[in-house]
Amino acid sequence: MADRLALQTALDDYKRDFVDKTWPEEKYKWQAVKHFQDNWQLNAEDFPAMLKRSLEKTGNLLASAGSFPRSMIERFSRSDPERVRAMFAALFDESVDLHERMEAFKDESTSFLEPDDSRTHFQDENTISTYLWLRYPDKYYIYKWSECRAVSNKLALGYRFKKGDYANNVRDHFTMYEVICAAAQADPELRNLLDSQLAGDCYPDPALKTLTIDIAFYISRSSGETTDTNTEADTEVEEPNYWWLVASPHQKFRFSNLDVGGLEGWSLVNENGRKRNIYQNFLDANEGDLVVGYESHPVKQVVALGRIGAKQDGEHLWFEKTEGLVTPIDYSTISGTPELAGMQSLATNMRGSLFKLTKAEYETILDLVRESNPLVSPKQNDPYTKEEFLSEVYMSEPDYDRLVNVLRRKKNLILQGAPGVGKTFAAQRLAWSIMGQRDADRVAFIQFHQNYSYEDFMMGYKPTDQGFELRRGIFYEFCKKAENNPSLDFFFIIDEINRGNLSKIFGELLMLIESDYRGKSATLAYSGEAFSVPANVHIIGMMNTADRSLAMIDYALRRRFSFVPMTPGFDTEGFRRYQTGLDDQMLDQLVVSVQTLNAEISKDPSLGSGFCIGHSYFCGQDAATPEWMRAVVDYDLMPMLEEYWFDDDVKVERWRDLLRGVVEA
Repeated sequence: MADRLALQTALDDYKRDFVDKTWPEEKYKWQAVKHFQDNWQLNAEDFPAMLKRSLEKTGNLLASAGSFPRSMIERFSRSDPERVRAMFAALFDESVDLHERMEAFKDESTSFLEPDDSRTHFQDENTISTYLWLRYPDKYYIYKWSECRAVSNKLALGYRFKKGDYANNVRDHFTMYEVICAAAQADPELRNLLDSQLAGDCYPDPALKTLTIDIAFYISRSSGETTDTNTEADTEVEEPNYWWLVASPHQKFRFSNLDVGGLEGWSLVNENGRKRNIYQNFLDANEGDLVVGYESHPVKQVVALGRIGAKQDGEHLWFEKTEGLVTPIDYSTISGTPELAGMQSLATNMRGSLFKLTKAEYETILDLVRESNPLVSPKQNDPYTKEEFLSEVYMSEPDYDRLVNVLRRKKNLILQGAPGVGKTFAAQRLAWSIMGQRDADRVAFIQFHQNYSYEDFMMGYKPTDQGFELRRGIFYEFCKKAENNPSLDFFFIIDEINRGNLSKIFGELLMLIESDYRGKSATLAYSGEAFSVPANVHIIGMMNTADRSLAMIDYALRRRFSFVPMTPGFDTEGFRRYQTGLDDQMLDQLVVSVQTLNAEISKDPSLGSGFCIGHSYFCGQDAATPEWMRAVVDYDLMPMLEEYWFDDDVKVERWRDLLRGVVEA
C-alpha cells in the first residue's frame, strides 16, 4: 500500500502549483486527447492523413530529442496504409489481452524495418500506451518506465519495474496509477481545480485518468520540493546540458579520481595533438552540465556520473565526479533498454569523445544507475543503542567503550577467542551500535576459506557464455557504496579471517586498508583503475583461537589490525541478568562448573585462556530445561574437551562425570 502521508503530501503540492505552474505547461495533454477524439476514424478513406491529423497535438508525448515514434508510425502508414490500419484495429480491440496487443503492435512495427536497418521504430510500451490512452482516455494511463520507478519509490509502493519485464511492468503501472487516481477522485478540490481550467478544446476527463497521468509526472519530477514565496520575482534557472563522455583506452576516467581537488582536466586535443572527436561539443559544454562517464576498455560500461566543474581554460575541460558506481552499467543493459535505443552507437565507437544526450536519455540512465546502486536511506531502520548492545552481548561497558575507540582509530579490528564467546554475534551488534540503527545496507558479512581469492574479494575475470568477463567482487562494491555515502559509517565483517590465504585475498589492499592510507589510491591489477578504501569503511574480522589446524595470521595483516580478545561473559551484568531471569538451580550449578572448567583450561600450558568455553552455549533460551542442558554437555562441550585433551583420557572422563553429574541430578 502506498505511504498515505507521502501521497497526500504529493497531492497537496500538486494542488498548490496547479493553476500557476502545472496547468500552463501541461494542458496540452487534455487538448491532445480532445483533438484525437475529434479526428480519429479507423475507416477513414485517407488513413495516413487521418492518423497525422489525429496525432498532431501530442507534442512531446510522441516526439522528443532522439525519439520519434509519431514520425515513424506516420511514415509506416504512408508506405502501407492498410497494414497500419490493421495494427491500430488490433491494438484497440478490447477483447484481446493487453500485453498480447502491445507485443503484436511492436512486432508489426519491427517488420517494417529491413534486417540491416540501423533505425529503430520507437513503438515501445510508452508509445503504445499513449495510443491506448488517446483512444480510451477513461481507461488507460501513459506508461513510462523511468516515471513509474520514480513514483513507486517516492510513494513507497515497492514495485520493482525491472528492465525488460514488460508484461509485469505495464500491469504494475496500471495498478499503481489506479491508487493515485482513487485518491484524486476522492479529493473534490482537485476536481474543482481542473474544471476551473478546462476549456472547450480540452477533454473533460470525467474519470480523472489524464489528471492522474499528470499527477504521476509531477510526483516523479517535483513532489517534495518547496516553493519560495518570499522572493520578489522568480529566477529562471537554465537547464543543464547532458553529456556522454567516452574514455580513451589509456586515459580511463581520471575524473573519478579525487586526488586533484575533485577536478580533473581533459585536454581538448588527444594524445596525438589532434582535436578530439566532435570538438564542438567540448566547446559547447558549460559549467554545471551533467556527464555520464563511459569506458570501453577493458569492458564496455558506465562507471561514473559527474558534472562539468568549471569553464574551459582554453586547453582543458574540467570534470567533477558526483558519483562512482558500486555496480557499473554494462553495455548490454544500455542496448537492451528501449528508451536508449537511439544511443547504442555511442557506447561502441569514438573513444575520447563527448556526445550530447537528451534529458530523457540521461534520466533513463540515472534510473538504471539507481536500480543497481541504491543510495542508502538510514531513516527506515530500527534504532539500536549502546544499552541494547550491552544487554545482548554480555560485555562490560568499559570493554565496549574501548572496543569502539579502537575500531574508530584503527579502522580494522579482529575479535579473537574460542568458539562460543559470541564473536560473530558481537561484531554485527557492534556495527549497529555505532551506526545507531539496524541498517543491513551498511553491513556486509562474508566468511573466508582456503579457496577464497582476490578475484572473489576484489575483482577478476569469470567465465561466461562468450568467454571471460571482468567482474567486481564484494569488497570492491562495498567500498564504492561507502564512497557514495561519505557521511555514513559502513562495516565489512569477515568470519574465520585466518582461514584464508590473506596475502592472496587482499593483494594491494594490504596497504590501502591501513588507517593512514584510507582515501589514497593505488592502481588495481586487473582494471588499471585508481582505487581507494574510503575512511568510512570499518573492517571487523573474527578469529577462532581454538582451532589448531590454522597457521598464524599473516604478520603484514597483523600490523594493520588491532586484536581484541573476547572472553566468556559469565561474570558480566548482562549474563547475570539473563541467568537470573531463567531462575534454574541446575543451570546455576552448570555455569559454576563451566567456570571451574575454564580456570583449569586457562592454567593448562597446552591450551590457555584462548580455549575457554564461551557463554553463548547457554544463551538464547526462554526456559532452562534438563533436556537442553544435557544436550549442551553431550554434544557441545564434551566433543570439544575430547579434542582439547585428546592425549589425556583420565581428565576427559573426570570432566564428563562432573558435568553429567550436574545435568542428571
